[in-house]
Amino acid sequence: MLVIVTENAPPRLRGRLSVWLLEVKAGVYVGRYSTRVREMIWEQVTDGIGDGNAVLAWSTNTDSGFNFETIGKDRRIPWDRGDGVKFISFLPLEEGGKNPDMSGSGTKIDLFADEYGGEYSGKL
Repeated sequence: MLVIVTENAPPRLRGRLSVWLLEVKAGVYVGRYSTRVREMIWEQVTDGIGDGNAVLAWSTNTDSGFNFETIGKDRRIPWDRGDGVKFISFLPLEEGGKNPDMSGSGTKIDLFADEYGGEYSGKL
């Protein structure tokens, strides 16, 4: 099973995802494909996401039973503590409740990872 959730995805990408996956809710796509097809679909997402963001989660043989990748700007930042277990950190809201500008180098992300001895593994 694989699940892709998109936010602010261009209509062209949404249409392309609907060819391969079932859109069960706006921006939420599910399906079941081989690793090779999943990687091809994710490559289409990373090439076409533009200013939006997306997360891909799929079933796999890990302790948690799944794995995930993200692309684009989002307050939720995945990181791996070094033993394959991934966590989600949240960047703090900026003054006035706005999302932080995440176009920088990711210094805040490194602080989260260093606290637990892991490395940031997501993409901004």
